[in-house]
Amino acid sequence: MRERLARLISNTLNPFVISVIIIVLLGFKETSSITDAIKWASVSLAMSVLPVFIIVIFLVYSKKMDGFFTTPREQRNIVYLLASALGTIGCGLLWYLKAPELLKITFTTGLIAIIVFMVINYKWKISLHTAFMSASITVIIIVYGTCSIWTILVLPLIAWARIELKQHSIKQVAAGGLIAAIMVVGVFWGFGIIGS
Repeated sequence: MRERLARLISNTLNPFVISVIIIVLLGFKETSSITDAIKWASVSLAMSVLPVFIIVIFLVYSKKMDGFFTTPREQRNIVYLLASALGTIGCGLLWYLKAPELLKITFTTGLIAIIVFMVINYKWKISLHTAFMSASITVIIIVYGTCSIWTILVLPLIAWARIELKQHSIKQVAAGGLIAAIMVVGVFWGFGIIGS
């Protein structure tokens, strides 16, 4: 029962789903109309989540990866490289197209995070589930204020699920969550979103 619950949490609150939610929330937060929100959310998803998701599907079905969220560290290298390349292109396009500020800054943070995690992954398997969740919670709290602080309660849940499924150690989920939150705060502060 514990394993089934952990698998449900891990599969439901995966980095792809969390990314979609954050992109949509930020799209609606900074635009003046539903049409604009949908446009920027669609552009953002098409340049980030969708292509990486398609690549992961291809790698899993061509037996180059063991699973969507149950991969050995070495199998993640190709995904990190492709995500970094796509992230660089997508981030550049968002700045060029003058996308809403929060989307541009969040994409910049995401690109930095992917590069940092890619480097770490060559030696150690850090938890992307807790990293994405922690980064997303940090963004939500920065953007929506203290009324959204309750979202922190989701973080230990996903951390428990990844440990229960033996995909990560306590150190790996803690490092993923801590590093991601620090990067979000650092980049948002650098762009003047925090402390302005």
